[in-house]
Amino acid sequence: MKVLHINQSDVSGGAAIAGYRLHQGLLEQGIDSKMLVGHVKTDRDRVATIPRKTRFENQLNRITRYSGLNDINLFSSFDIPNHKFYQDADILNFHNLHTGYFNYLAIPKLTKPKPAIFTLHDMWSFTGHCAHSHDCDRWKIGCGKCPYPDTYPAIYRDSTRIEWKLKNWIYSKSNLTIITLSHWLTEQAKASMLSRFPIHHIPNGIDTNAYQPLDRHLCKPILDIPPNKKVLLFGAENLKDKYKGGDLLLNALQQLPQSLKAEILLLTFGNGSEAITAELGIPTINLGYISSDRLKSIAYSAADLFVCPTRADNLPLVLQESMACGTPMVSFHIGGVPDLVRPMVTGYLAKTEDAKDFCNGIVTLLEDEQLWKTMSANCRAIALAEYSLELQAERYIKLYKEILL
Repeated sequence: MKVLHINQSDVSGGAAIAGYRLHQGLLEQGIDSKMLVGHVKTDRDRVATIPRKTRFENQLNRITRYSGLNDINLFSSFDIPNHKFYQDADILNFHNLHTGYFNYLAIPKLTKPKPAIFTLHDMWSFTGHCAHSHDCDRWKIGCGKCPYPDTYPAIYRDSTRIEWKLKNWIYSKSNLTIITLSHWLTEQAKASMLSRFPIHHIPNGIDTNAYQPLDRHLCKPILDIPPNKKVLLFGAENLKDKYKGGDLLLNALQQLPQSLKAEILLLTFGNGSEAITAELGIPTINLGYISSDRLKSIAYSAADLFVCPTRADNLPLVLQESMACGTPMVSFHIGGVPDLVRPMVTGYLAKTEDAKDFCNGIVTLLEDEQLWKTMSANCRAIALAEYSLELQAERYIKLYKEILL
């Protein structure tokens, strides 16, 4: 069986990393897996860039962007069937399609001769433009009058009703099976235009050997962390992203009791760390962007808690990584987060955007050592039982086979 993944990148971005991990998991199970992506970061013979007619598409973008219809200038997507990776594949697996490298209008052409799975990493596939709709549910009735035109991917003009209709039309001509990563997104997809397709819930997997609990007393000196400090870890690809909630974290930390604040060090990884921590008033260490699984595992293991003040998320990879390293978490009740942050089992789930409750979660978990130890053990056990890369690959292989019968 030969599988071709189509994704934004191989390792740049959360959806890219998740897709690449699945690709590696399939290879380990003996499946012939390849990737066609918008941007290649690794030097592998099983990963290739989708060829682009860059000059023509950039010129056309001047028209389509102002119309409010993103990515329909990318006519090179219709040429993917000419690529050897596509020709050799038995089944396709779409991932993130909305990062400026793929034209969704090509989906019917690509899926006519070959069946495809569409793994949803966010809501974009069934909205009029956005990856997360927040409190808006106009995607259920056809969009239009968009309240959040600046939400990623931003639009120059409100053509969300047209885009919604285009997506609905192309799905009527496509051969797709939908995979959702969280229980929350499963319910959203079932209430959307994608309900015409079979929908399966398969969460992302994680390499539980690469991410595992390490000796905290050894990890702290590696990162120059004083041994007596209680460590809060905050990480994301771009910490300045409004939806990662850096401002909410600052608000929560400022409300900590002074006695506890004196014991805390904030450890961060990701781009834009300095902008988050400059006004904090507690010791901080910024690791910058980390691509090494080993270094991230050291950071998680050095931390007492992973704090995730997200405003919009599906199934955050950072929470899975934290779980696998046995580090309890504090986050908000948003999107698919409750799948991972299980109240008083693996962490503390605060009320949405409630910085005071978030602060309460930090205090509760740091001040009860026995509760922390229990949660740490729960995190690792659940990661092994429910989120191993081997289990994810096995579930995908079973579904691939069912579709190809």
